[in-house]
Amino acid sequence: MAKINMVAAINQALAQEMERDGDVVVMGEDVGKDGGVFRVTEGLLDRFGPERVMDTPLSELALVGCGVGMAAYGLKPVVEIQFMAFAYEAIEQIYSHATRLRARSRGRFTCPLVVRTPYGIGIKGPELHSESSEALFCHMPGIKVVVPSTPYNAKGLLISAIRDAGPVVFLEPARLYRSIKSEVPEGPFTVPLGRAEVFQEGKSITVIAWGTMLHRAVEASEGFDCEIIDLMTLKPFDEETVLNSVKKTGRAVIVHEATRYCGLGAELAAFLAEEAIMHLKGPVKRVASPDAVVPMAALEDYYVPTAGRIRKAFEEAMKY
Repeated sequence: MAKINMVAAINQALAQEMERDGDVVVMGEDVGKDGGVFRVTEGLLDRFGPERVMDTPLSELALVGCGVGMAAYGLKPVVEIQFMAFAYEAIEQIYSHATRLRARSRGRFTCPLVVRTPYGIGIKGPELHSESSEALFCHMPGIKVVVPSTPYNAKGLLISAIRDAGPVVFLEPARLYRSIKSEVPEGPFTVPLGRAEVFQEGKSITVIAWGTMLHRAVEASEGFDCEIIDLMTLKPFDEETVLNSVKKTGRAVIVHEATRYCGLGAELAAFLAEEAIMHLKGPVKRVASPDAVVPMAALEDYYVPTAGRIRKAFEEAMKY
């Protein structure tokens, strides 16, 4: 197996699913001729033509709305939003239509729509280019939310998302696009949605993270006996894997780059309080970004959880 980066892995997943299933189409701003803002869709227009790789006007609301309609009538659209914050313009279509179509039609229609978008801090972009607002989508009934942390999982999870019968928001950590490589099979394969991965075995602290923060947690874990869980699917998250790990370690630290208040870490902490209270040796710790808008590039590294802040949470957890 060749070692490739996340951009190449996602490109492979799209190309192989388009080859396998003629109903899969890719659409978005500049996804065709330019290959997307991060060149993730590069080469797909030449291979599959403009009827299946469509450059669209600059309207996320219209783009996702078209995707909902196409999905309802049998196609499998993969819609690219250039940056996560631009998806805020499309929340009305995602929340009011994509997530409700099956319930609204009493099962007569489904919505096999994938909304892909880079997200997160680390590329030193201007305002509204570094958002980590995954909890907004996790709060919506009827949708799955996925964040890959490695090229291998990016390919397998995206193929699973495209094949899923319902809508999936697929959040791609922009910082990881080209910064890491891993071995990825050349042919198509799936990584199941709704399953977490024990990324690193340990006995003393369960660390739950996803995306870029998975690798930050691994960096911080040196000297601690941490079991690190890559959540991968944020909604629905893998309750069994999380619970079994905390039962073993008795301690939990949750790391995410979104703001702490009402972030997904709060839901995970509440779940552990309800289901694992008799196994916890101390309080669940959360390491997150402050309750403030993402700052400009010069301050990004001070905003997100650092290895030092994560280690401090480990030290606090080990006092119990």
